[in-house]
Amino acid sequence: MPVVDVPAGPVHYVEHGDGPPVVLLHGLLMNHTVWDAVLELLPSGFRYIRPDLPLGSHPEPMRDEADLSLRGQNVLIADFLAALDLRDVTLVHSDWGGGLFLTAYGLDERVSRLIVLPCEAFDNFPPGFPGKMAVLLLRVPGALPIGLRQLRIGALRNSPLLFGQMARAPISDELAHAWTAPALRDPRIGRDVRKYGRAMPDKAELIANTEALRTFPGPALVLWSSAGKVMPRAHGARLAELLPHGRLVEIDEAYVLSMLDQPAAVAKAMAEFLGAPDHR
Repeated sequence: MPVVDVPAGPVHYVEHGDGPPVVLLHGLLMNHTVWDAVLELLPSGFRYIRPDLPLGSHPEPMRDEADLSLRGQNVLIADFLAALDLRDVTLVHSDWGGGLFLTAYGLDERVSRLIVLPCEAFDNFPPGFPGKMAVLLLRVPGALPIGLRQLRIGALRNSPLLFGQMARAPISDELAHAWTAPALRDPRIGRDVRKYGRAMPDKAELIANTEALRTFPGPALVLWSSAGKVMPRAHGARLAELLPHGRLVEIDEAYVLSMLDQPAAVAKAMAEFLGAPDHR
């Protein structure tokens, strides 16, 4: 994997194609592989870039002193876009909604368009029961390695207590091992994600930072799922209404990880958005 050095540390990423940049983000305790099924269905003519953010499944630890709080993670995303000299970026969000706050922090100058899949927004931090379980793993000393080992057991991983509320389709052993191996191999990677989990702002600040998207000037596709409880269905419509040039498309029979549940439908909606005349 290519790697670029930013002030917080090394950021590994994969990229495919050539053209206007499309940067696809992932969620907590996941990495770029969550997008594998969709990527092969997306249109050519774009440069698809998938960084491994320091959210617990990144291959190399960040610097000891790195700020990996919510704000720090946003700075890291902005630094990553700058390090690759990416401009006119379409930024794609999923599950982890913290990257939506680039606008609130004044860090979105390289982002021209948004695609927002089901993710944390408004006061839904942490989201639902799975989110609360994740925070517990991050805040209780010694809990993270135990939880990661449980995610390697299919019956536990795909139960309603864990990923069963995140995806309708079972999460494969291949994905689970890719997501859990880094922190089980190197405790410093667990240290990195715990920095994020232990420094969440209060609800009022989270709502205000989401609502700052009212000032985002570019086109936005809110590609929300119509099923599931972790990311409320109403939040999709609320985000689309909030964004000045937002449009809502709903994906049926999908939970949070719609790129796993309905990759063809997700790819089709993304392709139509990317191919629109004002998106090239």
